[in-house]
Amino acid sequence: MARHPLETMPTLVRPLMARLFWLRPLGIVTFGFLVGVPPRTVVAHGGDDHNQPVAKVADQVAWKPTAIPDRILLSCSADPAHAQAVTWRTDTSVTKGLARIALAGHGPRFAEHASEIVAETTPFESDLGRAHYHTVRFEHLQPKTKYAYRVGDGTNWSEWIQFTTASDESDPFTFVYFGDAQNLLKSHWSRVIREAYRDAPKAAFLLHAGDLINRANADAEWGEWFYAGSFIHRMIPCIATPGNHEYAAPPGLFGRLKSKQLSRHWRPTFAFPLNGPPGLEESVYWLDYQGTRIVSLNSNERQQEQVPWLEKVLRDNPNRWTILTFHHPIYSPKVGRDNPELRNLWQPIFDKYRVDLVLQGHDHTYARSKLMTHTENVTAGVTRQRPEAGTLYVVSVSGPKMYELGKRPFMRRAAEDTQLYQIITVDGDQLRYEARTATGMPYDAFTLRKRPGQANELIDRIPDTPELRR
Repeated sequence: MARHPLETMPTLVRPLMARLFWLRPLGIVTFGFLVGVPPRTVVAHGGDDHNQPVAKVADQVAWKPTAIPDRILLSCSADPAHAQAVTWRTDTSVTKGLARIALAGHGPRFAEHASEIVAETTPFESDLGRAHYHTVRFEHLQPKTKYAYRVGDGTNWSEWIQFTTASDESDPFTFVYFGDAQNLLKSHWSRVIREAYRDAPKAAFLLHAGDLINRANADAEWGEWFYAGSFIHRMIPCIATPGNHEYAAPPGLFGRLKSKQLSRHWRPTFAFPLNGPPGLEESVYWLDYQGTRIVSLNSNERQQEQVPWLEKVLRDNPNRWTILTFHHPIYSPKVGRDNPELRNLWQPIFDKYRVDLVLQGHDHTYARSKLMTHTENVTAGVTRQRPEAGTLYVVSVSGPKMYELGKRPFMRRAAEDTQLYQIITVDGDQLRYEARTATGMPYDAFTLRKRPGQANELIDRIPDTPELRR
């Protein structure tokens, strides 16, 4: 074996020569080449360059659209057994969006049988620039069937993505509920939605109780929301209700004098059912999923106008279960953040039509009630807590922004400074609920059981762990 040149040198010379062999100031090859030592890259650790901070990539660059589809999202339709909706974004060079769909196959030849649909394309201008949003509604689908779809422009395509339609019967299903994501979406909320996907990869849909982002019209925040959910948004349909952070004052000098408006991103991003009151489409809507009626209310505006609409939706409800979602809790975990006007307006309707479960956000803590009913003839709007009747209310938070909790009598389980997600399963006469922390640790659980001719039975299944409090 050949000996290294240093080994042939006198012992006293070796340290000096070793320094010369590997010295490469400014990339110049030195004496090492003369004795057959291969060149090596040397990184200087002195000088100003080493301490120079790396510039942050500008939002205009980080979230810039291209001709390749991004921000692809499935939205739950009004008839999830027979229809599905998909939206996506491109740059303005794509003037005609296309979607292809086929029955998913065991091998690649399924694509040969795909049908093509032309998208509805909407020009859009955000605070970062212009884009095009595209919407396709897949219709006439078969229930309980796996489909594959892709979106693009005929040249630049997404990958093939799979989803499964709902059953047209009251089959069991599971979904995931998130409270406010809102802040630090890329760095902190991402782990919550991904942990939830790890625990419930076959979820029928993901339900968001408002404040998905912090600034209603900040394109970079919407970009982070999509980044955090990644491919999950493309495979599992979304149900979302707007929070107060999805509202902002209109632009312009006198914008702050006007009423806040729903984010410009809301309707291009989602494609929810159009069965709400006029002017509140896609923020107030309902859909039926395998024996459960799910209703989104908008607690930010025109609450009184939603009352007759809600009464009709609940009166004509043929389903066994009823779940409502809206942003502002009618029972706040913190004194001073209560919403008595909203409670007095809506809760009597919930009681009248025996709503089972209400999923809310806004207060950046966790609080879960017992079964509760509303009575107007009690002083100061006090609410009766009767274990044998009423609706169960939940407030939760999935993002990192945290508020102080004020322990109140109606709470059955509460938490502070804890990011959570909730896995909910509807199976025949039982609704099973489990809240888990961002690390996947079980934190709260209960079962609601239907009883013929009686109110629901609430069975607490709280884990044997202390409450997480400051």
